[in-house]
Amino acid sequence: MLNCWPREVHPNVARLSQTLPQARAQDGGTGLAPPQNVGVDIIDDIFTLQWDRSREPPGAVAVSADYQVPGMVDIWTELPGCQHVTSATCDFSSLHPYAYEEVRLRVRAEDGGLTSPWHELDPFVPYQQARIGPPEVHLEAEDKAVAVSISLPGAADGMWQLDRGSFVYSVVIWGNATGPQAWNKTLRSRNPRIKVHGLLPETTYCVTAQARLLLHRNPAAFSPARCVSTPVESELPAPENVKVVLENQTYVLRWDYTWDNVTFQAQWLKPEKWAHVQGCEHTPRARCALPPGLLWREVYLRVRASHGARSSSWSEEWKFDAGRRATIPPPVVALKALDSHALHVAIGLRNQTELQHLLTYEVRFWENTTNTERTIVEQRTDFPVPGLRPRTVYCAAARALLAAGPRSQHSGPSNTACARTAAGGGPGARLAPGLTATLAALAALLVLCALAAAGKLAHYVFFPAGQPPSALGEYFPEEPLKNLLLPASVERTEPCCVIENADTRSAGGTRGDEDHKAYASQTSQDSGNYSIEDGSAGSGGQGGEELGPPGAGLVARSACGREVCVTRGPGPRGL
Repeated sequence: MLNCWPREVHPNVARLSQTLPQARAQDGGTGLAPPQNVGVDIIDDIFTLQWDRSREPPGAVAVSADYQVPGMVDIWTELPGCQHVTSATCDFSSLHPYAYEEVRLRVRAEDGGLTSPWHELDPFVPYQQARIGPPEVHLEAEDKAVAVSISLPGAADGMWQLDRGSFVYSVVIWGNATGPQAWNKTLRSRNPRIKVHGLLPETTYCVTAQARLLLHRNPAAFSPARCVSTPVESELPAPENVKVVLENQTYVLRWDYTWDNVTFQAQWLKPEKWAHVQGCEHTPRARCALPPGLLWREVYLRVRASHGARSSSWSEEWKFDAGRRATIPPPVVALKALDSHALHVAIGLRNQTELQHLLTYEVRFWENTTNTERTIVEQRTDFPVPGLRPRTVYCAAARALLAAGPRSQHSGPSNTACARTAAGGGPGARLAPGLTATLAALAALLVLCALAAAGKLAHYVFFPAGQPPSALGEYFPEEPLKNLLLPASVERTEPCCVIENADTRSAGGTRGDEDHKAYASQTSQDSGNYSIEDGSAGSGGQGGEELGPPGAGLVARSACGREVCVTRGPGPRGL
């Protein structure tokens, strides 16, 4: 390589300088002044602290520095690499982990046992103070082109790595025979690989390059000039008009070529190196289908022809941006009610595409009776939409989005689908099924209890237990509950009186007594309410007759004690 162009040296240095008094410091009475014109210079990931040399003999006065970062309030720590330094600079690149934080430095001079007062520099952020150094440049010559590959400045884990996608690269190329003043060409790209076409074979060209951050004021330096010579022109011409077209939902790489009996190779640019396109290594046709894996990013493609041991130069590189060139069909949307508060959204494509797995969907969702809508962005094709109102019609429409490269592509709008949520109330409505089942169970239990009680009552009324003892018969009627429960129209209440002539009865007349007992028994059976028994029944309180003195007549007492009929004097027996 030839150094054809003097390296440009940027005059600005990120210096935090302080001009200190020339007089000796009076603080502490040491008589030793601190270092003067102290500054910080940062290029990429190299941090340098520098100051003016003292007038003392070399090595007589040393310099030490301390640092402070956030979280170390009122705590100063010795700055690594900057302790007892006798030169005019020291390297403190060990602080690169704090490149994005505010750093404070202080310095002092040391001479034997004497020390100067500390002098504190203004706080600074290394990332903001840093300059972008010259990048590394690699050249690759073809018969009519030169490819320039630019490496990002700084270390592989340096501060610029986080901004890799924000760099813009500039290339300046000129012919060595004429010099940059006679002819030069400048190209800029976001890609760190730039290919310059339209050059002459067997000619020396020189290149310098620069890497600069967008929207950033960091100064950037150009690389040293490097030169390369183009080879002899190839016998086989390079393929032309390389492009990518969409055929039947498949992306196809095509090119033009006039020669016959040749094969072609296609390559795509990986980070900083080229790789063969699968299926396009040795194709006899001037076309090949691209695998879907290449379509998720912005890619560069190139093609060359081969015939036996001879090969043409590579074609001009074709930049393929799927986000700009892809044709995305509109999706199809369907809605279905899940419950009273949610709907299910299903999205599909009418025509399948290789980019389907790269798509996201922007869904507009609104209530049919209002103009208020919300937008949902989803990568899923099936998902629920909760938080809706019951018995309400909602509508949705969607479009497919493809994000690739600096721009994005989107499809046309889909159909509009509408659906109604299921019936239901507020949150308490979800408890209605369980509450209804509980109430039904309680109602059934009450019905069973009522039936059981009614059965016991009916059994007690129509199938009573045995009669009470005769001593209690006065207080309990013959059929107490039956008479109480039966209707009055059914109850047999035939009143009667027993009348008997007391004169015809005598104390020893057994015949009359027998007739009286028989009649009394018959009368009791007929009426069902009264009975008459002789005095031999005792005075136990049961219904019967009372015999008075002769001629006093017969007294008949009702069994229930309600009615008494008395007839005195002679008369016929009977009713």
